[in-house]
This record gives sequence, structure tokens and C-alpha cells, in this order.
Amino acid sequence: MTDLDLCYMPASEALRLFKAKKLSPVDLMQATIRRAEATKPTINCFTFTHFDEAMDLARKAEAKYAKGARTGALEGLPIGIKDESYIKGKPTSHGSLLSKDAIGGHTSTMNERIIRAGGIVHARTATPEFSCAGYTWSRRWGVTRNPWNRDFTPGGSSGGSAATLASGTSSIATGSDIAGSIRIPASACGLVGFKPPYGRNPDEPPFNLDFYCHTGPLARNVRDAILLQNVMAGPSPLDIATLRPKLRLPLDYKPIKGWKIAFSMDLGSFEVDAEVRKNTLAACDVFRSLGATVEEVDLGWGGDVLRAGMAYLEHLFGASLSQLLKEHGKDMTTYARQFAEDGQKSKATDFVGTLDVAARMYQTLGPLLETFDVLICPTNALPSVPAEFDQTTGTVEINGKQVNPSLGWVMTTPFNMLSRCPVLSVPSGLAASGVPTGIQIVGRTYCDADVFRAAMAYETAKGQWYTNTETRPSL
Repeated sequence: MTDLDLCYMPASEALRLFKAKKLSPVDLMQATIRRAEATKPTINCFTFTHFDEAMDLARKAEAKYAKGARTGALEGLPIGIKDESYIKGKPTSHGSLLSKDAIGGHTSTMNERIIRAGGIVHARTATPEFSCAGYTWSRRWGVTRNPWNRDFTPGGSSGGSAATLASGTSSIATGSDIAGSIRIPASACGLVGFKPPYGRNPDEPPFNLDFYCHTGPLARNVRDAILLQNVMAGPSPLDIATLRPKLRLPLDYKPIKGWKIAFSMDLGSFEVDAEVRKNTLAACDVFRSLGATVEEVDLGWGGDVLRAGMAYLEHLFGASLSQLLKEHGKDMTTYARQFAEDGQKSKATDFVGTLDVAARMYQTLGPLLETFDVLICPTNALPSVPAEFDQTTGTVEINGKQVNPSLGWVMTTPFNMLSRCPVLSVPSGLAASGVPTGIQIVGRTYCDADVFRAAMAYETAKGQWYTNTETRPSL
């Protein structure tokens, strides 16, 4: 087996081979580190690396498997952790010059669960500054590039997590999603990304109380996403928003023959690129081939949806960052500084207006999902934007029309507004640029298993990505 085959091996398959004593966590970790060092100059998906410690932990995991000792659900796997959560005694930068010397005083609940399950944190994955952009570059760490085409961004804000998976330098990875930050990079990198319903997974205060905010898994296939989600999920005594009881997703699902699937190409709100349209229609045909009916629906949403989503983000997230402007504004990236300045201008009435829009949106989606099993739509309206794109100076055009340069090229934010709906992004194809495209599978509130059942059926029919050189990026 080649190093590349090891690096792109599904996490669930690696665990099976560990248990069968046919593969050592040491061999996997060594191959992963070699791959990480080889791709660092071109992809730049990591911030801090902990390779020596990771090798020590891999040897301990190897010994456990050799003795037949009890092992955790993630024992021995190299897991990329987004550089915004905390690990006690280790640095977290949030992609910012402002947190240059910050060392974690505690371990975030999500990371604690991963470590207890035997996952090995070999590296932290890059983010835009304070995770507030749909692309991944910062003054602290430079530009992270898409392994499928390095001229483009892997997306954001969990862009480093997506890029590490697409380049074969982690087995699975964590992300967070406040406007699409798991799903945007999942689509742009040909991955599976899950935005759980609000409260399913624990988060750090105070943003655990922001219902747009979710932590979740990124993976190269559906089963691996379930593997990590089942570790991350569950109530926490440190997060009042977390749900009881813990939901454990099954790994196997029945077929979806007879399902009714609703389909919207543009959610009534977005301009959609022709290649995204083509690949989305092809995905609809896959679902039809599985015995499901797919019916196009009109949600009755309009341009006020994205405006309301942006206003909400500015009022809470932007206002939070605005406290840094007076002392640190000169050290912030252009996009973070603009976001903070917009937050300063936000009023309480603007915030209340966003809630009115979200309520109206669910007046159509809620009843529709009583009739249909799931809704599908594109994830990104455009495959990607340039790796160095800056929304404060650049423009984005789709079909010759300018769209909002921040979030107008992605179709994820509406489902942060409707945050109790589980949403899974899966690959739908490739654009001519070589950059992947994706679809979102949206479920009824808190019906997580439905979106995974649909995704598993779809992936089984289409075939998994990354399984051979023809379905991996050329690096």
C-alpha cells in the first residue's frame, strides 16, 4: 500500500485495519506527516503542528491494538482540529495577529471528547481571522489554497480543515458553521460536511447561545462524518444549549425508495452558476434512480433572506469584534475590520427584523417538510472564488450579475437562520476549473438521521470520492 493510499484511506477503514492488526497507527501517522510536510508549501492548511507528540500517541495506540486492549472510537486517527477551539497548554490563534501568544487554559468540550476517544491532534487547521470569511487567508498565516486547483480558495471559515482532508493530511477534521463555514469548504473541496441542528453539539460560550453557531464534522465520506459526529454530539454541563439525550446516528440505513424529495435550485434568493446548475440537476437524477421522486418547489423566499442573515451576523458577531477596533484595528485583516465596523452600526431593531424574516421563511419550509422527506439545493452558488479574494475590495459575478461579495456566492446562510434543521453537504461534481461543487440535503428539525440516510444512498449510488488517483486532486 502506498503512502497516498494510506493518507486517503477512509477513517472507518483505518480503524477496521487497526483492530485486525493489519495496519499500525504509527504507519498511518508517519505517512500523514510526510504528506503534510510535502504539501505545506503549496496548500498551507495547517497553523500549529504537533508531529512529535502525535508520533508518541500513535505508538501508544499501536500498543493498545497489539494487546487487544480497549480502544476509543477514534483510537489512533490523525484528526485536524480547527484553530479556533482550545486545547489546554497549546496555542490557539483564531487566525489573528491579536492572539499571537495565547495558550489554552482549558480544553474545549468538543476537543476533550475527541482526545478521550483516542483521536490524535497532529495539527491545527487554518481559518480566516476570527472565522469571519468564506475563504481562508490571514495576515498571521498567509493563504490556504484548494488542493483541486490552487488558484482558488478551499472555502471558509473551516477552509484549513477541508484542505487537509482534500490533500490527504488528516483522516477527519472538525469545523464550525455560523453562516456556512462547514458546508462552504465541504462543497469547494469535494467533501461531506455536516451542520448539526442547534444544540446537538457543544460549543464555547458565549457563542453557544448564538443559534446560528454550530460545530460539526468534515470528512471524505458519509460514514466517516457519522463516526466523528457521534463522538462530538451530546449534552454538556458547560453548555446550556446542548440537547438531551445524546443522539447516536446509525452507520447503516435503509434505501430511500419511495421518498419524496423537494428541490430548489436558487431558494428564490440566489443567482446560480451554470456548472453548479448542471451538477445539481445530475444529483437530482441520482435520487430519482434510487426510487425517490424529486419535485421542484417554490419556497417564496426573496432577496431579503441574505440581507437579514448578514444583518444578524453583523449585530452579534460583528459587534463582538468591534470591541477590538480601537486598540487593535490596525492589526486586523481588512475583512475582519470591515465586519467589526459594520457591527458598530447595527441597531437592535435590525436584529429583531432578522428574526421576523427567519420566521416567515419557516412558514413555507416547515409545512413543505411535512410533505417531503428532505429538501435539496446547491451548497455554493459558484464553485469557489480566488484564493486571495478580499470581499472589501473584490467583486463576485455569477452569470454576469454582481452578487454580495461576502455571502452572495454561497447558499448556506438561510439554514443558519433556520438553525434547527440538520444540513449535510455532499459532492455533486466538478466544474471546468477542477473545483468541486456540492448539494445541501436539508432535513426536518432535529431529524438528523434523515439527511444521513439520503446522503448514504446518494454516495453509494455515485461512489465515494478520494478512493483512487482519478477521484483525488493532483498534487
